[in-house]
Amino acid sequence: MSQTEIEIATQPDCWRRAVALAQHPEDTLSASLPRPGERVAVVGCGTSWFIAQAYAALRESGGHGETDAFPASEMPTGRTYDRVVALTRSGTTTEVLELLRRLGGHIPTTAVTAVPQSPVTEVVDAVVLLDFADETSVVQTRFASTELVLLRALLGEDLGHLPQQGHSALTEPVPNAALEAEQCTFLGRGWAYGIAQEAALKMREAAGAWTEAYPVMEYRHGPISVTGPGRVTWWFGDPEALPSGLADDIARTGGQLVALGRDPLADLVVVHRLAVALAAARGLDPDNPRHLTRSVILA
Repeated sequence: MSQTEIEIATQPDCWRRAVALAQHPEDTLSASLPRPGERVAVVGCGTSWFIAQAYAALRESGGHGETDAFPASEMPTGRTYDRVVALTRSGTTTEVLELLRRLGGHIPTTAVTAVPQSPVTEVVDAVVLLDFADETSVVQTRFASTELVLLRALLGEDLGHLPQQGHSALTEPVPNAALEAEQCTFLGRGWAYGIAQEAALKMREAAGAWTEAYPVMEYRHGPISVTGPGRVTWWFGDPEALPSGLADDIARTGGQLVALGRDPLADLVVVHRLAVALAAARGLDPDNPRHLTRSVILA
């Protein structure tokens, strides 16, 4: 097994630890993350930006307070927030560090990271450390999903069922239609749109695949034109919640709909496995993706 596959397989156990941590949080953990009613910005780069989008959508839709998500390089100046939360696995990403240094002394800041004593821990007011979910792979899987499990659980979601769904996602066959497809479009609604974005990124990073991601209601506003025979549209959500008529629209193109229907994070595990399988079929090494490093550190 590749290191990436090993880390994919450990996700349910990491999720279980995150749920337990949220059920009995230390005072420092509770104080480090946004309180109900606070206006919050969540930032990150790459995978961390997509997880930030998911968390922001969940926090705001759950009535916990206005929450925006930005790439760290694109957070607008002049806006007022009660806290900025930075998601960064390595704690070394240049754009994240530059933003946090600018905010220092002006807005309370928190970093969620996997690495103790990394540079980010020196420029924030509070740190949430998930070192048990750290990974050596360039392609993020278990850290990103684990931090979202923790954040969701701290918002009050009951996620006791999720580790078992994750185990199921590790053992069931990957959909043949996706294994054989020349192109995949991932769709989500609300917080699952961030998961759709992350799924598309994993496929590009690990396998160099042609993938796209959209909010589900935007799909018919142009993106459906890429769908056709030999191509897959993957829905992160309950099949019964797919917008009316969309399954028929996809069928008319000759494309194949995939809708597994579990929690989107569990279904993301299937995409992780798909990405590794496609990489192997294409003679690529998922542990050493092209043109990528574990962290982007700019000179």
